[in-house]
Amino acid sequence: MSTEISIEFFPPQTTEGAEKLQATCAKLAALKPAFFSVTYGAGGSTRERTFAAVRDIAAAGLEAAPHLSCIGSTRDSIREILHQYAATGVHRIVALRGDLPSGAGAAGEFRYASELVEFIRQETGDRFHIEVAAYPEWHPQARSPKDDLLAFKRKAEAGANSAITQYFYNIDAYLNFVDAVRKLGVTLPIVPGIMPISSFSKLARFSDACGAEIPRWMRKTFESYGDDTDSIRAFGLDVVTRLCERLIAEGAPGLHFYSMNMAGPTTEICRRLGLGG
Repeated sequence: MSTEISIEFFPPQTTEGAEKLQATCAKLAALKPAFFSVTYGAGGSTRERTFAAVRDIAAAGLEAAPHLSCIGSTRDSIREILHQYAATGVHRIVALRGDLPSGAGAAGEFRYASELVEFIRQETGDRFHIEVAAYPEWHPQARSPKDDLLAFKRKAEAGANSAITQYFYNIDAYLNFVDAVRKLGVTLPIVPGIMPISSFSKLARFSDACGAEIPRWMRKTFESYGDDTDSIRAFGLDVVTRLCERLIAEGAPGLHFYSMNMAGPTTEICRRLGLGG
């Protein structure tokens, strides 16, 4: 049975960016992903751009899954967004706590993603398939691994259908996380998030900010290539392809690619894996 894939975009800031994203989406559609997800800025700062990208994806006859974060939001504003997405034909929501914009004050009417999941279920029943986030290397703000596991369990109990992980390069972190939540009685599918690598400097910045570990052997190898972008890309493709091969062999329920709005790296990894198209 072929492994299901899904692909993530971020909403472009300009008209030119929107046109480029449509072209990227058309290329990646050849991989036949189950859905394209679209991120949502801190405190809903990209709300209209996220909605526009979702609308374009849906208009192309593809399945869109908008991210929806609740921190800093009211129930009325979330209710309005849910109605907008339902009217657009959206069937999936990625429900997140999210971050407050810098300088913002109160957290709003929601504190946790589990409260957002519960609210979506109360408002819309089974209208949406709800994805939630999982953190194999633990959420940067979690007080302890146990607290993070219990927070994940609350999201499942609130009505989540499946989960997508933060990206990682240490497969044992993913396998340990899945094993730990299964011991808590959580059975929903946990899809590993995959970050293709085209620039080590960008990857290092992202990873330092979100708490995703770059194993020392990987970091040292990337650093040894200096400014040799061809070698960095080639090594990155090999590393991520091997990671995906091992995840598939371990029975991962799918692969979710963080595309960074580029078609090439995800397409090449899927070609090597014999997935899609």
